[in-house]
Order: sequence, then C-alpha cells, then structure tokens
Amino acid sequence: MKSSKVLRISVTDRCDLRCIYCMPESGVPLVAPADLLTYEEIETVARAALAAGIRRFRVTGGEPLVRRGLESLVEKLARLGPDDLALTTNGLNLARHASALKAAGLGRVTVSLDTLRKERFETITRRTGIERIFEGLDAAREAGLVPLKVNTVVIRGVNDDEPPDFVRFGEREGIEVRFIELMPTSGLSPECKELGAWRPALFVKGGEVRARVEEVFGPLEPVSGTDGVAEVFRTKSGARVGFITPVSEPFCAGCERLRLGPDGRLKLCLFDKGGLDIRRVLREEKAGPAEIETLLRTALGTKTTWDRGDLEGLQSDMFKVGG
Repeated sequence: MKSSKVLRISVTDRCDLRCIYCMPESGVPLVAPADLLTYEEIETVARAALAAGIRRFRVTGGEPLVRRGLESLVEKLARLGPDDLALTTNGLNLARHASALKAAGLGRVTVSLDTLRKERFETITRRTGIERIFEGLDAAREAGLVPLKVNTVVIRGVNDDEPPDFVRFGEREGIEVRFIELMPTSGLSPECKELGAWRPALFVKGGEVRARVEEVFGPLEPVSGTDGVAEVFRTKSGARVGFITPVSEPFCAGCERLRLGPDGRLKLCLFDKGGLDIRRVLREEKAGPAEIETLLRTALGTKTTWDRGDLEGLQSDMFKVGG
C-alpha cells in the first residue's frame, strides 16, 4: 500500500476564479513575486521530503496553472521518482496544458468543480468558463492523466441538490466524484458578503450527501485499500464516489499531510496559523536537503499531537495553502 505521507505544494496564491466560499470578489493581498519559492527551491524541499519518507506530492494553488512554466516544476518533481505526483486545478486552463503536463511526468489530475450548471457556476465562481473545464477534463483523459477526480464542495441552498447529477456525470465520464464538506475558510469571513461569517446553516454533512446519493442509486459498496482522506464507495454500476468529511468526522489523528505555501511557509494543517518559514531557512541559512529533511521529520512528528482547536473559531486562507 502507498505511504499516506503527502506534501501538498502550493505554487501560487493567485486564482482566476473568485469562488464565494474561498476568496472575496475584490481579491486578496498576494505574495510578492520575489517572495514566492522558486521551482529550484521547491525541488530542494521535495528532495528532502522524499528522504523524510514522504512519497506523494500534490501541486496546488491558488490555481497552479496560472503560474508560468509549471511544466518545468512537474518535470523536476517527476525526476525525483515519487510514488504519486498529482495536480489539483480549477480546470480552466487544463485543456491547453494537459499534454505538456503528462509529457513532463504528471501522473493524474483532480479538478475542483462545484456545479454542472452554467448559470450556477457563474454565481459560485463569479466568472464564466464552465465549458473550458469540461474541455479540460476531456483533454486530461486523452493525455492519460488518470484516474480523473472531481472535488465538489456541497453548500446548502447553493448546490446541495446536485450530488445525484454529479454521480451520473461521474458514471458517464469515468470520473471519481468526491463530495467535500464546507469548512470555515477565509471566504466565509465577513469580507465575503455573499456568504458572510461562518454559518452552520450552510453546512451539509457528508453523511447527508451520502444518504441522498443512496436514495437515487441504492446502497453504496465500500472500496477497500484506498489511500488519502476520502472514504470511497462504488455504485452498483461501478462508479466511484468519495466523501471527505473534515468537519463531521475529523481525520486529524490519521493525517500525515504537510503543506508548503507559495511563500515557503510549511504548515501542519489548513488551520495552522504559524508554520515554519522554509524560505528563510533556504535563503538566509543556505540550508540544503539534509537540513530541510530534519525540519520535515520534526514537522511529521509534531503532527502526531496536533490539535486544530475548536472548529467554530477557526479560519484558513485556503487559497494560500491549497485545499
């Protein structure tokens, strides 16, 4: 079985969407270009991660495909020989990058998509372009970036009527759909007027989503031997459906993810407010892979006793550290 240790690498905090639960319409203060980790610095951290026993990399954002030359980073990471190298994207620019990403060594892609309906997409993201996302999924499949996955955040009164449609979509397209519980991320703070402060009324438990799916498709059969945080099931037709439930069924105790922000700050969790300034260690202390490996091993050890705290009081800039 694959190691469950994962390094999520956020290469940018920029995004070409403005999803109502993630980022306010006006945007957010961004990391200065000079303060972004270079691809060479990310490669150094990734090399150290492998030595520390982390065998899986996820490239995230923001929206990673808005950062120039991402294929060169993928090539650097692929050359290190991880067990798994994946990209999470909103899919808007995937069609024109899919072939090059595959050629660079990317293994697979996960696309974030919260609705299958054009008008609703424009409401949720405040942007147009849902057709480009469907084209991106097709291009990823054709390029061999499989298994394809779609992540869907379910919000009551916004898109909570769509899970059966997504399951049918997954069946038809050969895509594993994973339903994710809404979390108190930055877009739910008062600066984002569309949803306002964290309101439990917006929250839909994963168990409720599963019940709705089973009403339509019958009992779901658990899929054993999967890794990651999703609980995965199979419909009678063979479609794979996952549920990620960080709020109703926290998986903190078994989580072995570390998150590297675009500014080089290493975090234990989406809700880690501090983190370790890897950029400073790299640039000022001239640390190499061995020194970074020690820091990563320490971080993984700290994870075993990590307590994210009371959910109601938490907030995260997800666009900085990846979903």
